[in-house]
Amino acid sequence: MSEATVDSTVDNSRRTWLITSCAMGGVGAAAVAVPFVSTFQPSERAKAAGAAVEVDISAIQPGEKVVVEWRGKPVWIMKRTPEQLAALEKIEGELADPNSERKAYPTPEYAKNRHRSIKPEVFVGVGICTHLGCSPGDKFSPGPQPSLPDDWQGGYLCACHGSTFDLAGRVFKNKPAPDNLEVPPHYYVSDTVLLIGEEKQA
Repeated sequence: MSEATVDSTVDNSRRTWLITSCAMGGVGAAAVAVPFVSTFQPSERAKAAGAAVEVDISAIQPGEKVVVEWRGKPVWIMKRTPEQLAALEKIEGELADPNSERKAYPTPEYAKNRHRSIKPEVFVGVGICTHLGCSPGDKFSPGPQPSLPDDWQGGYLCACHGSTFDLAGRVFKNKPAPDNLEVPPHYYVSDTVLLIGEEKQA
């Protein structure tokens, strides 16, 4: 075998080795990069711990409610009708804490009003009864119904022990639930997008 043939064989072996090494290095780099990039996304644990949830509410019609999850809790977003908003004033004498002054579940300043919300028509509340943690059911239709007073104006009923809440999540007097439903921190990113879990920075 000539010297030129030996050199050629060695060069081919080196080239093959370099290509293989580079290819393996590229695979290794990709394997490292994928989990590294994924760390920029909130994990399920981070979401459960309180990562904010963005919700587009443009499709919610007046009188409808949707439920999203934040910190493992059901958060209600309800778009109230003008009639439902007007009913909030009629029942204030029957409520245990109409002005959201109790401190067990502090209400954000922007929700310390009759409708307990930033925009009057949109209620955002945690759908967990403040008595024993059940989830109240929707009783939006006004009028007499089982387990509700004859002058019912619409709201929520916790069937477990009979606690009732108005359409702003305010608890009625003489019920097992000691407090109004919690209003989570939230703000509007735009006219139709809510961010639940954070408050707007000044």
